[in-house]
Amino acid sequence: MKAVQFNTYGGPEVLRSVETDSPSPGPGEVLIRVASAGINQLDAKIRSGAMATAMPLSFPSGTGFDAAGTVLAIGDGVDDVAPGDAVFGIGKNTVAEQAVLNQWAKVPHGIDPIEAGGWGVAVETAGRLLTELNLEKGTILLSGASGGVGSALIQFAVGRGLKVIGTASERNHDYLSSLGAIPLTYGPGLAARVANAAPEGIDGALDISGAGVINELITIVGNAAMVISIADFTAPRHGARISSGATRTTNPCDAFAEAIALPHFTLNIEHKYPIEDVRAAHQHIERGHTIGKLIVTP
Repeated sequence: MKAVQFNTYGGPEVLRSVETDSPSPGPGEVLIRVASAGINQLDAKIRSGAMATAMPLSFPSGTGFDAAGTVLAIGDGVDDVAPGDAVFGIGKNTVAEQAVLNQWAKVPHGIDPIEAGGWGVAVETAGRLLTELNLEKGTILLSGASGGVGSALIQFAVGRGLKVIGTASERNHDYLSSLGAIPLTYGPGLAARVANAAPEGIDGALDISGAGVINELITIVGNAAMVISIADFTAPRHGARISSGATRTTNPCDAFAEAIALPHFTLNIEHKYPIEDVRAAHQHIERGHTIGKLIVTP
């Protein structure tokens, strides 16, 4: 089968398409024929070596964590899906023609599996962050809200009855509004803009972009413990928290179920890349300002 691998840390140019053996599902896993795989900021950070200390690799290494497709085979203990079912979820080395998932859910009726290929990581992260923030009511601020995680977070938070303010480039404001958030421009003067949009105050903030705004978010919220980042690993130095999939205590399948239960849940697909253009997909994700998700199709 065709898969994307790399043999050394570096820029997108280290990625290459190779022929390799198909993986086999172990206990509690499923093998899928990939319809599409999501491209995430984490993929680029791992490939570049920025995560080498926290997530060391053995080479050659594959890439990708989320995908959707048709179940080809199931491992021992799997009884909720069968070959032929369309599923989305999280696995390893998903930018390939076939991949193994270890967390999944059935693709909802009416959703194209190609669209659902980018749901896994964004949906899991959104569910995890809101669970860790643990707010039943109030107003939250999302820093960097227009990407996949932010898009899912807005929909989850609105579905839970929270008021959401999201920062993004002005060109993405209509998109945030369409999801139910109050859009604001990031940058100098953010605290004043937030105070004007939410005179009742901000109960919690989530840093998705890692743009060096932790101290500002703490000032806006007034409580460092109610600020969580997925991208700025200096956050604990300031009393804020870091959230990571590697240390999660939540079940991704709970987040998958929440997305499925939301009427009209969707993640915008900004661009679809064929697997041969995976380098371009990584270049795109590194530029930032993505509206929703980028996906790769085999």
